[in-house]
Amino acid sequence: MSDSNKKAPCHTVRADRNAVSAVKLSQQLTAEIDAWAEAHQTVRSDAIRQLVEFGLSATRDTASGAISLDHLGTDPFEIEDEAISQISRLLDPALSLDERERRIRRLTEGPPEFSEERRDLPKHKK
Repeated sequence: MSDSNKKAPCHTVRADRNAVSAVKLSQQLTAEIDAWAEAHQTVRSDAIRQLVEFGLSATRDTASGAISLDHLGTDPFEIEDEAISQISRLLDPALSLDERERRIRRLTEGPPEFSEERRDLPKHKK
């Protein structure tokens, strides 16, 4: 068959419409997506789109596939500020300011039951 007779796959999207894609998901992954969707008060299709967008927006190191932290130095305050910034971006904007601060504090400092195990925190005298 000559090259002129081969049909190219049609993956064009009309400018006025979003593409509709079907994906095959395991039951476990579907359940996890549904749980995420419920926690974020959205439907499955929007949850899949948001999760894909989130995954694609992560800065990736092309060599290893790991999230790039090259822009961060070794300064613990700079690293903590970056963590707080990322957590703030992911939190539900409908949360109260107190709840947002509580969640950020818990995620950056860790649960109190593990504070004794943290090497980066000063040890408390008993």
